[in-house]
Amino acid sequence: MSDNPNTNYDLSIVIPALNEQDNVEPLVSEVENNIRGKGINAELVYINDGSTDQTLPNLKALQQSRPWLVILHRDKPQGQSSAMFAGIQAASAPYVATLDADLQNDPADLTKMYQMIQDDPSIDMVQGDRSRNRQDNIIRKVTSLVGRKMRLLILGDKVRDTGCSGRVLRSSIAKQYPLQYKGVHRFLPAYANMLGAKVVELEVVHRARVAGETKYGFGILTRGWSGFWDLFAVRWMFKRHRDTSTERMTSN
Repeated sequence: MSDNPNTNYDLSIVIPALNEQDNVEPLVSEVENNIRGKGINAELVYINDGSTDQTLPNLKALQQSRPWLVILHRDKPQGQSSAMFAGIQAASAPYVATLDADLQNDPADLTKMYQMIQDDPSIDMVQGDRSRNRQDNIIRKVTSLVGRKMRLLILGDKVRDTGCSGRVLRSSIAKQYPLQYKGVHRFLPAYANMLGAKVVELEVVHRARVAGETKYGFGILTRGWSGFWDLFAVRWMFKRHRDTSTERMTSN
C-alpha cells in the first residue's frame, strides 16, 4: 500500500484528550524525549475534545516552544472515535500513531512499532497488546476478555487487544477508517484486516493512571453493552464494504 511521501514529518501521533490537564505536560515531554529524541521526525496532533479544565491552555503554553505540536479544538465533546477521526485527517505524515491521553500508554513503545514497520515493508499496522501487563481492576480485565471472545466469534478478529490505543499504521489505511461513527475506534485492527492490510501485534507496557479520571471509558457495563451492539454494526459494514479504487486508462 502506497503512502504520500510529500510530507515534512515521518510520523503523526494522534491523541484525543478530554479533561487531561495534569497529563498534558508529562505526555508531551515523553513524546519529545522518547520519540523525537530518538531521531524520529514526528508531529504530535492533540485533539482537545471539549475539555472544561486547563487542557487547552496547557497545550497552548507547550506549543509556543514546540512547532511540531498541533492543537485541534472543539467546544463540545464528540467522543473518542470522532476525535481520533479529526486527528487522523489532519495528520500529514505517511505513518500515523495513536495514544491515549492518560499516560497509561508508554510513548516509547511507538518507537519500537515504528521501527518494526520500517524494517518490514509487508507490515501495514503494528497493534499494541497490553493483555499480559494490564494495570486494571478485575472488572476491566474480565470485560476485556469477554470482548475479545465476542470479536473473535462475530468478526473473526484474532487480535488480542484491539482496544489498546498504542499503535502505528500506514496513513493510507488510517484515513479510510469510518471513525465519524461512535465506537469504531474499538475495531481498528479488524477494519485494517478487512482492507487487506497485514496487522501484527507487539507486547507493550500498560501503566496505571496517576492523574485525572477515566472519561471515554467511564461506565464498564454501559460500554460493554454498547460495544456488543457495535459488533453487529461493524459486521454489517464489513459485509457491505466494496473496493472503491480504480485505474485510470489512457488511449496509448
